[in-house]
Amino acid sequence: MSTRIAFLKGHGTENDFVIVPDPENAVDLPPSAVAALCDRRAGIGGDGLLHVVRSAAHPEAKDMAAEAEWFMDYRNGDGSIAEMCGNGVRVFARYLQRAGHVTEGDLAIATRGGVKRVHLAQDGDVTVGMGKALLPEGDVTVSVGERSWPARNVNMGNPHAVAFVEDLAHAGDLHSAPPFRPASAYPDGVNVEFVVDRGHRHVALRVHERGAGETRSCGTGACAVAVAAARRDGADPAVTGTPATYTVDVPGGTLVITERPDGEIEMTGPAVIVAEGTLDADWLETLAR
Repeated sequence: MSTRIAFLKGHGTENDFVIVPDPENAVDLPPSAVAALCDRRAGIGGDGLLHVVRSAAHPEAKDMAAEAEWFMDYRNGDGSIAEMCGNGVRVFARYLQRAGHVTEGDLAIATRGGVKRVHLAQDGDVTVGMGKALLPEGDVTVSVGERSWPARNVNMGNPHAVAFVEDLAHAGDLHSAPPFRPASAYPDGVNVEFVVDRGHRHVALRVHERGAGETRSCGTGACAVAVAAARRDGADPAVTGTPATYTVDVPGGTLVITERPDGEIEMTGPAVIVAEGTLDADWLETLAR
């Protein structure tokens, strides 16, 4: 009988993930296998994959093991490696809670974007300390068809281009990555957010995620949007001395983003585990060849 490998499926504001628990980093997950697992017709389906590994067992996370027991080895839906995923961190934390590795309260999770502080609340929401945004200098423009917009370059451990538009429909179908210039701004590609205002400190977005296409939500993207909106609105917390909180509607729900005067950003939203099962190891091994 074929060996079975455990998996789960979860989502944060409908940004969905295949979860592969692998504490000792024993499961081979090359890009081809990840892409097949995330395929919505031939696999399980997901915007990305959360490989759950003990930090001490992963070469990229060993240096963080003293701070965080668990490492989120995150992969995009096409199999490529990503630095961070805000919704993914919340779902990762929810899995650790479900598996009995952690309880309600505070914990630390290692990511390629550094160690993230997480709080699991009694009401079910998960708050993630997303670190500080970097705002690279230089003008950026994004385009869809014949329309073009200036975009704010925001780095949340991964790159974002935030464009404020009149209508979210102007983003088009977002099947392919929106062109941007200059090319030197994002040598490894970029996540592009199109944003409209909904009210006072309340915005809505659509996003093309690098390596995944349009997704129902992007946590780091929501943070980047809140940062860009605060600068646009004259509400930079480092200048005003007061936190700036924005409600960010994404197609899959709502996230609340707060930037503090010290630059630290917190994201709060839901995280749900919806299914669990087993994979056929022979099938996965075939994909890994």
